[in-house]
Amino acid sequence: MNVRKTAIHQYRATVNRAASRLSGLQMPAEGWVVTVRKALGMSGAQLARRLGVTRSAVSQTERQEAHGGVTIKHMHNIAEAMGCRFVYAIVPDGDIEHVVRAQAERKASGLVRRASGHMALEQQSLPEAKNRQQVEYLREGFLRDLPASLWDEK
Repeated sequence: MNVRKTAIHQYRATVNRAASRLSGLQMPAEGWVVTVRKALGMSGAQLARRLGVTRSAVSQTERQEAHGGVTIKHMHNIAEAMGCRFVYAIVPDGDIEHVVRAQAERKASGLVRRASGHMALEQQSLPEAKNRQQVEYLREGFLRDLPASLWDEK
């Protein structure tokens, strides 16, 4: 295994570990700020004083959180003001390998579909089984070699 593939393997292990730990984690209906604040028994005014902002600024933040309108830095400050820590993650639904495999399949299918279209214009199209075999061959090559072009649109 070369250095690039070893590094990718380590990154995938890190992402998969995070995904398994966070499996099923959903933002509460009211958002994390409101939920944690209420769990602490802290009022909005008390949180505002700890942050050095107005109560209405806290209310606005609580509304904006649900729509993704709060910065990571602000969430970190709010968590700290509540005696907590802010955790940020991007994780796949399942294993990261499934995401890569799905992209390799899309890429391979697109290439075979374009080639088949050109061949059909010249009355040289291949049977569907042969096309499927080509998709599988290309997909496995993409997974093995991980070309930089895997994530290009074309």
